[in-house]
Amino acid sequence: MTPTTAFYEQTRSQLARLGLPDADPNTTAGSQAAFPDGSHFRIEVPTVNSVQAAETLLRESRRRGITINRVTETRGMYRHTAREIAAYVALGQEYGAEILMSVGPRASYDIGAGAQTPEGSRIGYRLRGQEQLVRAVEDVKRGIDLGVRGFVVYDEGLLWVLGRLRTAGDLPADLHLKVSAHCGQGNPASAQMLEMLGAGSFNPVRDLTLPMIAALRRAVTIPLDCHVDNPRSSGGFIRTYEAPDIVRVAAPVYLKTGNSALEGHGVSPTPAQLDDILRQVEIVTEFLGRHYPAARQSPPRRALEPAGSAPHAEG
Repeated sequence: MTPTTAFYEQTRSQLARLGLPDADPNTTAGSQAAFPDGSHFRIEVPTVNSVQAAETLLRESRRRGITINRVTETRGMYRHTAREIAAYVALGQEYGAEILMSVGPRASYDIGAGAQTPEGSRIGYRLRGQEQLVRAVEDVKRGIDLGVRGFVVYDEGLLWVLGRLRTAGDLPADLHLKVSAHCGQGNPASAQMLEMLGAGSFNPVRDLTLPMIAALRRAVTIPLDCHVDNPRSSGGFIRTYEAPDIVRVAAPVYLKTGNSALEGHGVSPTPAQLDDILRQVEIVTEFLGRHYPAARQSPPRRALEPAGSAPHAEG
């Protein structure tokens, strides 16, 4: 046991018996896991809340010779027409990118005033009442009917329901459920709980240190989704120089990149902001190649490849 873990030995031992790390580990040891294709990281651009924005990002990234592996819509599926959702899906197929759509009903859209207050904001995007849960499942079914196979989930109860419906065969077996950072989870026990509930990838809170991220990787096998930069409304940090270390300790990991161009979450990027997002993706890609050339990024996925797959450990 290292000097930093000399205290609280009984509790640390008990947590270790539960399959959790006994501390936030020293980050000198890297992750030995990878995506099924052998790669260590993928680039995700979140807050792509219009079809036009998605098309611009994917077309321009191809022209610039950089790969965006995942595009995430965060405004909510029920804020989009069926035609728009189908267009997102078609873009993903054309450019070999995962398309994740977010579940629309959430506390901040509901009639309750609590989520709009400073204290009540801690509810995040969670669901209020059974009817909102029913509507959230319906939102996912609508997306499935339009070809979507990856969803951003903001409520742990909804994750549990969708996971059980998938296991029962009521939803497609290849359904990918990504837990949003808006759930406010950021420790290994929470990460294990989300994995057990059916999460296919997990976005912890945005401001974790490298040892904290490394502890998450030791607790779960699913990919982590880690912010490299962030909108001003949730910190405005830019961790470009940490990106190689994030990949080293967290692989397989999605590097969430480009949101520093935005003022906040749930917005639709302007053309100028889209250019700033692409610049940040290009910079992060350059830094990985310059400082961690051994790390491999996934290429664009084949049309029939599932949106989310379990990682494997490298020998």
